[in-house]
Amino acid sequence: MASFVVVYDACVLYPAPLRDLLLRIAESGIVRARWTDAILDETFRNILSNRPDLDEEALARTRAMMCAAVPDCLITGYEKLMDGIHLPDPDDRHVVAAAVRAGAQAIVTSNLRDFPNHDLAPWDIEAKHPDEFVMDSIDLAPGVVVRCITEQVAALRNPPLSVGEVLELLRQLGLPRSVAALRELLAG
Repeated sequence: MASFVVVYDACVLYPAPLRDLLLRIAESGIVRARWTDAILDETFRNILSNRPDLDEEALARTRAMMCAAVPDCLITGYEKLMDGIHLPDPDDRHVVAAAVRAGAQAIVTSNLRDFPNHDLAPWDIEAKHPDEFVMDSIDLAPGVVVRCITEQVAALRNPPLSVGEVLELLRQLGLPRSVAALRELLAG
């Protein structure tokens, strides 16, 4: 099992293409990814709010499959730590508290301003943008991340997408460096 523990924030679990890639990276064993029911509640509440056309039962199945795919992903018992955590947005304290409880080294989030280094430093945790996190994963195990992308593309049925189309979606979601590195690896 991977010794590098990360907490995925709701904002990186929200977009399906990014969520799929991050889950595949976690499943591969490169890192040990964790989250909380509160993080999943926020993720799926926002998905349903922005996409009321989606079926609640299908989203509940997605949530259950996420938890089944990543062993021991749910963090519990972190709530008492929240009072000692100070962040610009107090509503984000649960993410840091969960990271502390899980012994995480990083929080993968697109909202870096919500998790300033000076507030995370006492806990030996850093906030990582998903582009930086995926680049770190590529540096660590390039073939594994390439396999994650090719498996992600192969699993897409409705609609099916090409590798190039999935990479373009990931680039649009804020992963330009990772996509450039993956394109280079896939071309080689």
